[in-house]
Amino acid sequence: YGSHVTGSTSNMAFQIEGLQAAGTSALQEPCCLVFSFLLGAYACGLLIDHNVQRSKSFYGFALLLTSTLLIFSSFLGGRLLPACFVAAACGLQNAMCTAHFGGIVRTSHVTGTVTDLGSILGRISMIYLQKSWRQRQLNEIEQAELRVDCQKLTVLAGLWSCYFLGGLGGVYMENLIPAAPQRVLLLPAAGTGLLGLMPCKQLLIEYHQEAVQSKILWAREALSDLRQRLQRLQGDSEEGQP
Repeated sequence: YGSHVTGSTSNMAFQIEGLQAAGTSALQEPCCLVFSFLLGAYACGLLIDHNVQRSKSFYGFALLLTSTLLIFSSFLGGRLLPACFVAAACGLQNAMCTAHFGGIVRTSHVTGTVTDLGSILGRISMIYLQKSWRQRQLNEIEQAELRVDCQKLTVLAGLWSCYFLGGLGGVYMENLIPAAPQRVLLLPAAGTGLLGLMPCKQLLIEYHQEAVQSKILWAREALSDLRQRLQRLQGDSEEGQP
């Protein structure tokens, strides 16, 4: 699995344990997948700078790069190389969401999503259990905690559902084109690419506006310099007259 770094890391440990019997070929796949995921996250760090205000526009470039990686993976032959491109795309997209939401949401880290779901459900259950034990209404703090937890629950449940439905849809669509099942990756690639075009367009507009403003500033400075020269020439000509 391209996004399952936990499983790939565990597989690395298993393969290292049986290295003498199986050889290095079995260890190659998990190592390549983990490194590809890391490389995708590294590319996100290069593209998106937290300290630059306009870096939000570079999320579009990150989405376009994710789309490009998925397109390559859908046309490459073999088994390991396309999986590495998918892993790099997952690492890039996951790091991009982490950078944007500050580590609160990781779209491909379903283990963390389910962990948060269970933790939030436990907190909500405990609040209602305490209410029934004490036989009293919820106070304002408990009501506020419930509202926040319910909002988190909605977001996390939506993430898990979308991940599940995306996987389910991918499996069914893969069966529709058995000759080239990897072409299914073109659908998420197209959606990701279209989403990436919008912030890229805004970035290009900003650069164009800056270029126009710099040209206007240069023209004003040139006109000011020309005016000063004309004034000096007029002053010299007046001094030269008898």
